[in-house]
Amino acid sequence: MRNARGSLVRPVPLPTGASTPVVTPLSPSVVYASETPDALDDQYEGRTHGYTYAREGHPNADVVAARLDTMEGARDGLVVGSGMAAVTAALLGLLRAGDHVIGGNQLYGRSLRMMAEDLPRLGIATSLADPGDVEAVRAAIRPETRMILVEVVSNPGLRVADVPGLAALAQSHDILLAVDNTFTTPRAYRPFEAGADIVIHSLTKLLSGHSDVMLGYVAARDPELARRLRVFAVTLGLSPSPFDCWLAERGMLSFDLRFDRAQATAVRLADHLAGLAGVRRVIYPTRDDHPDKALAARLLQGQGCNMVSFELEGGRAAANAFTRAAEGLSFAPTLGDVGTTLSHPASSSHRALSPEDRMALGLSEGFFRVSVGLEDPETLCAVFSQAIDAAVAGG
Repeated sequence: MRNARGSLVRPVPLPTGASTPVVTPLSPSVVYASETPDALDDQYEGRTHGYTYAREGHPNADVVAARLDTMEGARDGLVVGSGMAAVTAALLGLLRAGDHVIGGNQLYGRSLRMMAEDLPRLGIATSLADPGDVEAVRAAIRPETRMILVEVVSNPGLRVADVPGLAALAQSHDILLAVDNTFTTPRAYRPFEAGADIVIHSLTKLLSGHSDVMLGYVAARDPELARRLRVFAVTLGLSPSPFDCWLAERGMLSFDLRFDRAQATAVRLADHLAGLAGVRRVIYPTRDDHPDKALAARLLQGQGCNMVSFELEGGRAAANAFTRAAEGLSFAPTLGDVGTTLSHPASSSHRALSPEDRMALGLSEGFFRVSVGLEDPETLCAVFSQAIDAAVAGG
């Protein structure tokens, strides 16, 4: 095709020079040109490296994947369009009709929904078991069990999975162990070192850290499993946006600093909440009253996460009064932002469950999950004190 002056309409090569960019360039192109059919064959058959169509991969996704591979001790990890896309790739990309998967009974709400509704609809049987109790998981194993899916620290109950024990159990039965490491992140825990076969992340959360990215990551220890994950993700179009990947890399450069600051503040906030009237219970992995304290100490070795969960007395009325009075805190179904956010599972992540099922998980109408940000710790504690006082009066 020619323009009005008769020249071909084609990309102009980027200027080059003796210096190089400090920031990774954004590459939004959907398509990439090859010189010849033979050159394209060389790319697809692995003799050369290049890009063809962004659904099959692009530079910004590869940069983010390489950074997270280094953090997790992985190879050939895959960045996809969301955390749930990563969960979907692991489950549907590696399981088939007639298989059985065991899920942790404290999984994120959408993961629970997939276990309860979507997998059975596709002929994949499911069971739930306490991931902190290896014997409970052992009892759930069937001859057709092919995978166990757990979260290191669960969303939103902050219960802890016995990853090394589950890894040994899975290996002895030739079962894959898939571990969602979103809450702990590789800063606090590296599941591959404990024997996990698959590691999953919602990059949307603390790793990116600014509530402006939606991405996921999935990596497999075995190269053949990694290949199958990639083929499935490409086929179903689980591909990530180059711009989101570019933003995610920017966020990841400050991740260690943000994690350490937010975790330290989370410890302070958990202790503060535990001393307030109107708070029924506080859940944080390093506290002495955590139900999995010994397991958390063994796995995380003093680390925790930036998440604190607590339960208000007074039910929904107190919950409404609390969020109205929590000045400067966003009531939003997300986590990992630079600012502290509040989530109410009964009205958001776990709203699809019946009230009875939510109560079985300990998710009452007064239950909140707090994603601790980078605010001054004492200022944050003062805001919670004021908001909980309002909840007590309003509940």
